[in-house]
Amino acid sequence: MKPGTGPEDSPTRIALLDAAERIMLEEGYAAVSTRRIAARAEANPALVYYYFGTMDNLFIELFRRGAERSYQRQSEALASAQPLWALWETIHDRSHTALTMEFVALANHRKAIRAEIANSSQRFRTLQLDEVTRVLDGYGYRSETYTPAAVVLLMSSVSRFLRMEEAFGIDAGHRDVTALLETLLRELEGDPRPVTEAAVPARPGQS
Repeated sequence: MKPGTGPEDSPTRIALLDAAERIMLEEGYAAVSTRRIAARAEANPALVYYYFGTMDNLFIELFRRGAERSYQRQSEALASAQPLWALWETIHDRSHTALTMEFVALANHRKAIRAEIANSSQRFRTLQLDEVTRVLDGYGYRSETYTPAAVVLLMSSVSRFLRMEEAFGIDAGHRDVTALLETLLRELEGDPRPVTEAAVPARPGQS
C-alpha cells in the first residue's frame, strides 16, 4: 500500500479529516495522532498512512480544506450588502479562529505547516485588501487613519487577540475594543442587518 495515494474524494479520507479537525478543536493539535483519528473516524489506523502518507501531509490537507472554506466565506461576505460587517463576522467566527490558532501553534514545531500558513495568509490578505479598498472607494470614504490596510489588520488582529485571551479566561476590555471597531462599521454601513442582496450599499444618509 503506497502512502498518500488514496483517492481525494473518498468518504473515508473525508471522515479522517473531519475526525482530526474535531480532535484539534476539542483537545488541541497535540492530541491528534494516527490512532486517535482512526478511532474517531471508526477506521483502520493504517488508512491514515494510506491517504496522507505522513501526519504533516494530513495537517496540511486539513489546513487547506479549512482555508478554502474560509476563503469562500470571505469572498461571499465581501460581495454582500454590508461587506464590512459580513467580513468582521466571518473573521470573528469563534470556531474558525480557534482552529486557526491551533494551526499557528502547530506551525512552531512543523516547518511545512508554517510555509502553508504563510502562503495562505498572503492569499487572504490580497483578497481582503483588494475588496476593502473597493468597498471604501464605493462609499467615497477617505481617511489617513482608517486606510483599507488598517481596517483589515484591525479586524484580524483584534479578533485573534481576543480569542487568544478568552482561552485563558481573560475578557477585560474586550467589549470596549469590539465596540470601538464596530463604531467605524456603523459609520460606514449603519447597523448590521440580514443580508438580502449582493451589492455594496450607499453610505448612511446617501441615496
